Amino acid sequence: MSNRRKKTDRVDRETLLVTVNDEEKHEKSDLRGDWGNISILFFLYLLQGIPIGLASAIPMLLQNRGASYKQQAEFSFAHWPFSLKLLWAPIVDSLFWKRFGRRKSWLIPTQYLIGIFMLILSLHVNRWLGAENSSSDEDHSNAESSTFNIPLLTGIFFMLNFLAATQDIAVDGWALTMLKRCNVGHASTCNSVGQTAGYFLGYVAFMALESAEFCNSYLRSEPAPEGLVNLSGYLWFWGLVFLVTTTLVALCKQELAPSIDRGHEEHLELDIKQTYHLLLDIVKMKPILTLVAILLTAKAGFAACDAVTSLKLIDAGVPKDKLALLVVPLVPLQIVLPLVISKYTAGTRPMEVYLKAIPYRIALTLAAAGIVWITPAIIREHHVPYYYYILLLTNYGLYQIALYSMFVAVMAFFARISDPAVGGTYMTLLNTLSNLGGNWPTTVVLWLVDYLTWKRCSNATENDCSDAALKETCSAGGGKCTITIDGYYIEIFICLLYGLLWYRWGSGKIRQLQELPLKAWRVARRVQRAHSS
Repeated sequence: MSNRRKKTDRVDRETLLVTVNDEEKHEKSDLRGDWGNISILFFLYLLQGIPIGLASAIPMLLQNRGASYKQQAEFSFAHWPFSLKLLWAPIVDSLFWKRFGRRKSWLIPTQYLIGIFMLILSLHVNRWLGAENSSSDEDHSNAESSTFNIPLLTGIFFMLNFLAATQDIAVDGWALTMLKRCNVGHASTCNSVGQTAGYFLGYVAFMALESAEFCNSYLRSEPAPEGLVNLSGYLWFWGLVFLVTTTLVALCKQELAPSIDRGHEEHLELDIKQTYHLLLDIVKMKPILTLVAILLTAKAGFAACDAVTSLKLIDAGVPKDKLALLVVPLVPLQIVLPLVISKYTAGTRPMEVYLKAIPYRIALTLAAAGIVWITPAIIREHHVPYYYYILLLTNYGLYQIALYSMFVAVMAFFARISDPAVGGTYMTLLNTLSNLGGNWPTTVVLWLVDYLTWKRCSNATENDCSDAALKETCSAGGGKCTITIDGYYIEIFICLLYGLLWYRWGSGKIRQLQELPLKAWRVARRVQRAHSS
């Protein structure tokens, strides 16, 4: 890699304000010549979804082994690299090997590292997860006696997601120049569909193939005590896939410089210091400050539902593999939804879709809490009736429609307002803020569930079962710790109230930002020009 900074000493410098006058030129999409590029972007985003899906499977495995909600909150930090990638995005945007390609200089090494990391991780992860001491999927051993190491697991998957986040920076930046300017809106579709497919392979497919019950019911003629794969073997397989496919991309896909013929704007070459200064200039812009406030607060109203509901269902007796497999019937919906929604977000007001989806998502959050409430009464002796799965599937399907409507709309808005001349930094700033707005509420609500939950020992009312010692005392005396007030429902109520208040405030702010011309989102840049005497 080389630093592209060029110094010019003792010369007159003229500061020019660079603006782009294309805000009135909303070209129609023209995919001729871009189908291959769209396929490549889809595949790169699919690879990005694999480690995200694998990291999402870990909480299900931990919950099945009796992990506390505080431990789940600790592991949730493994997802934070996607909310912190802004810290190193300017480095990715500024340092590169020009002959190899601005984005490929980071994309190829990062994907090789992900593959190597997965191969190494596959040799140890079963032991670190405590899987070697677990005899079956139904082993709900006490969290305090389990052998898994939460800090170690968190650090491992934090590093894996750090590499995936770096790959995301490179792909987001490449998308702005790989596609013609009139087709940049389709990058959000590649992102959402590709990540969904990768997430499905990393999470749902793994949970199904890891389940002995699923494999014995649908994939085997003779039953066996284990699933077809374990986490170790699955990591090994995808590690090899990363190495092979990355080699093909490195050899077969050439990265082209931005072209005026394809509607691209001239790209400024900045060093690291200039890029960080540019980032600071972007953040200081008044529209960006308003957008920051929106992105950091918009998802808090859904945090309790998104982070805790599935774990509560497992606690209530819903098998984790069946819960994961509920996604399978919805996979066609998840793939088609972004394609359908993108037709309504490709114009100049994509955030109208975002705003229309919020009330439905709030209502479906209440419906999900209601399902959790009635679950213990429905599930008896570990038997889950089919109508209950239909109820879950219906609620989850409708919730996904609202969620994807918001996701595709905001991604289309990002693609529309981003300055292509600093695309890697600009897009990463917006995506990072969006991710951070979802991650910090998730960690907070998981951390607070245990603290907001009141328990009592059934045969000793003075024992509140607040720690491991008191729980053991209750159990030794023949009692059982029962929940008197569930912190989950307290959080649902708080999130509901917050969501309604936020919608009242946020809808007006979003519409104001949406009406701004594109030049309002372009950052003032200093162009150095030598002046001959």
